[in-house]
Amino acid sequence: MKLGFYPGCSMHGTARELQESLSAVVGALDVQLTEIDDWSCCGASSAHSTHHLMGVALPARNLALAETQGLDTVVAPCAACYSRLAGARHELAHDAKLARKVRGVLDRPFENRVAVQNVVELFGDRLDTLKAAVKRPLMGLKVACYYGCLLVRPQAVSGACDVEKPCGMEKVAEACGAVPVAWNSAVECCGGGYSLSRPGSVIRLGRAILDDARKCGADALLVGCPMCHSNLDFRQKAMQREGDPKGPEPVEGDRPMPILYLSELVGLALDLPDEVLGLGRHFVDPRGLRRKLAG
Repeated sequence: MKLGFYPGCSMHGTARELQESLSAVVGALDVQLTEIDDWSCCGASSAHSTHHLMGVALPARNLALAETQGLDTVVAPCAACYSRLAGARHELAHDAKLARKVRGVLDRPFENRVAVQNVVELFGDRLDTLKAAVKRPLMGLKVACYYGCLLVRPQAVSGACDVEKPCGMEKVAEACGAVPVAWNSAVECCGGGYSLSRPGSVIRLGRAILDDARKCGADALLVGCPMCHSNLDFRQKAMQREGDPKGPEPVEGDRPMPILYLSELVGLALDLPDEVLGLGRHFVDPRGLRRKLAG
């Protein structure tokens, strides 16, 4: 099946391992990803809060380009990109006045007929195919499935059956043979784009999320968002050494928690090499998970 692919800015930069792992595993699902020609930034994460019209027109431009290429569905692996593209599609479908304005900005044909999928939906729609492709079931690997803010919210855009207790990522993990843990922080915020402006808040929020995952017995945490991955992977040393009067004290010696993109978990189940999945680029090395499975 041919699907459109919107990489967004992070796939070519800080989240290269997400693009590489996704590209490595989709073949096993009989999926061909076709990058949108001449794609541009979707406006995440601030454009929509500073100029609403342009915040919708930016992602709409990419959907219009996908239409021109004859694509029916576009996969946006970054949760922020997914939120902007799917959110624009929803707004334009329900606001005729806004749709006219956006078409005037685009100055190109645009029917708003391209569906948008996130990475959880991409795998979730193909669970049977995924199960059949698994070469190394991840038996005994306990994972905490972390959605963050944007994969399931708002419900009108995502179509999630339950925004407080989603289950799509868990189904994918189970198809790979892993065991999703029951925990409390699946849809809590990691601090998002405050990583530079308010790092103390990001450290406090991230520490609480990882603390919960550890207490519930997780060996790794799964994400579908480059920003969440960055905040929860890169900041772990700071979470241990920096106290916060407004949050729980860090516990020295807390075991590092590997943060895996969902596509990397699928790649492990397909028994793909570490270098193909980009596992060596993480700040908290996840390659020990494979050794644990081997033992």
